[in-house]
Amino acid sequence: MVQTYRQLRLDLGAALAGFLDHAEAHAESLRWFEEGLGLSRSWMAAHGGDLVPDEARAQVSAWVRRRRMGEPWAYILGWCFFRDRRFRVTRETLIPRPETELLVEAALDVGTRLGVSRCVDVGTGSGIIAASLALETDWQVSASDLSPGALAVARENIAALGAPVTFFEGSLLDPVPDPLGLVVANLPYVDPADEPSLQRELAFEPASALFAPDRGLALSARLLEQARVRQAPACLLEIGAGQGGELCRRAMGAGWPKAMVHQDLAGHDRILVALGASNLADDRPAVSGAKKSGPGA
Repeated sequence: MVQTYRQLRLDLGAALAGFLDHAEAHAESLRWFEEGLGLSRSWMAAHGGDLVPDEARAQVSAWVRRRRMGEPWAYILGWCFFRDRRFRVTRETLIPRPETELLVEAALDVGTRLGVSRCVDVGTGSGIIAASLALETDWQVSASDLSPGALAVARENIAALGAPVTFFEGSLLDPVPDPLGLVVANLPYVDPADEPSLQRELAFEPASALFAPDRGLALSARLLEQARVRQAPACLLEIGAGQGGELCRRAMGAGWPKAMVHQDLAGHDRILVALGASNLADDRPAVSGAKKSGPGA
């Protein structure tokens, strides 16, 4: 079959539109060319009429078969970007979401205002939070995860980026020595009861990194308790929509003097900030453009 790159892109967009909406299909087809085939838009503008080699057509066809089954593009590709850095991802790790950038921004803001020198990323997964904080501060950064497979991916990413991070294998803060410093985590927070209604792509991601008992609250609540007992100056968590009020109450029940929730740009609860002292220098939101709510706000 003789096919130009321009025709291949049109055919790819049509194939993706069979299971994605038109806008998603168009955007993803561009990513396949740029990230998968390594062909920039400027190259396509100049060479769209060139004939596609058989191996490139076969590669795209194989990708389409996997994507049609629901496998996310990041797993097919084997990597994705987070804060303009490239991270390897596998079925052992979650695919980084843009919302997690809000957690990193909040950690940078709160940690700077508290003058911390240490930070621990709990449930590090592919290592995106630990790497970002290690590369964007002079803090001593450590990271923990219960999954040996996830830790292997995180170590690979950290080594590739040259980020100084110390790793510990185990549950939550159990393997991490004192002093902790700032505690940051994107733990599983999806209610298992919601599994049947989730998008099919999530079936490819590790269930242990998505779901938590007690309506998705159990691990977040446990980490808040551990971090308070061990006198962390603050604990920041990425949370699910609608979980803010309950987790603020649990944080304050665990002894945190102050707890607040920052919402994302869509107005959903997204970041919980629990503070060990109620007199932080000022009360501005830790997430740029975010709204603040919660019992301790």
